[in-house]
Amino acid sequence: MNNDAVRNSGAGTRPAATVLIADDEEAPRTQLAAALAAAWPEARMVAACVNGVDAWDAFLEHEPDVCLLDIRMPGLSGIEVAQRIGGRARVVFVTAHADHALAAFDAGAVDYVLKPVEAARLAQALTRVQAGLRAHPTGASANPSGAAHDGGLGAPTNTHHPSARAEAAGASPAPAALQALLAELAAQIRRPAPLQVIQAGVGKEVRMIRVEDVLYFESDTRYTRVVWRSPGGPGAPAQDGEALIRTPLKELLVQLDAQQFWQVHRSVIVAQRHVEAAVRVDENNLQLRLRGRSERLPVSRHFQWLFKGQ
Repeated sequence: MNNDAVRNSGAGTRPAATVLIADDEEAPRTQLAAALAAAWPEARMVAACVNGVDAWDAFLEHEPDVCLLDIRMPGLSGIEVAQRIGGRARVVFVTAHADHALAAFDAGAVDYVLKPVEAARLAQALTRVQAGLRAHPTGASANPSGAAHDGGLGAPTNTHHPSARAEAAGASPAPAALQALLAELAAQIRRPAPLQVIQAGVGKEVRMIRVEDVLYFESDTRYTRVVWRSPGGPGAPAQDGEALIRTPLKELLVQLDAQQFWQVHRSVIVAQRHVEAAVRVDENNLQLRLRGRSERLPVSRHFQWLFKGQ
């Protein structure tokens, strides 16, 4: 993530709205930041990201009120990032004239601005955004206690339901029509096949770890910790192991099968089939217990919606 973010001071007694921008090209990113400063000087830009993976990670870190997302970015597209955000922030897309999504945006009344971004056009979009924020606050301001709704714990709910994600985070659910439109556009994006094998240095060996054997991934300072369980065989018991790899967790996330591996914390991705139970520690904290393991994995507020009783 590019941390040369412009930080504007807020005005008045209300906290300044926070904004995240994302564009993989430096010149448009700088232009977008300048247009934002001119169109909404009271806003505070908390991150300027160079790809979709960084944008999603920065969203989890900063919980901005507004996200300005380029559609075409490596890792995760702006559309895919918006799907993950759900209703927890107001989203304005940044797009080129020739982008195939433009007609769909027009038909679906989705906020967008065209490149090169002009302050006047951005101001029009942001006027609607500000009106929406006044009516339905998003981000941390919508849920200052940081607590998720406690609907009971048990089997996980649908992992690809952004409206449920938004509701659990305390924000207004994203309109179903908008989510349907984003899902339709995201389905047109060609993604590589999910990762099958991870190569990890273990002592003098390069261990070939099958992704299907992985229990969870966890960020460990500069590395990612991989914890796995080999299935064993006739007369041989299953064995647990772990290793450190250099691939950042946020980059692994987009290479994994989202149906099998769930992000439950900014620093943790877990194989859902190995989750035995979600345990409520207190009003704000939730932990996962894995089958046959003693450790507990934290679940952050953003992802507690995954575990609700049916």
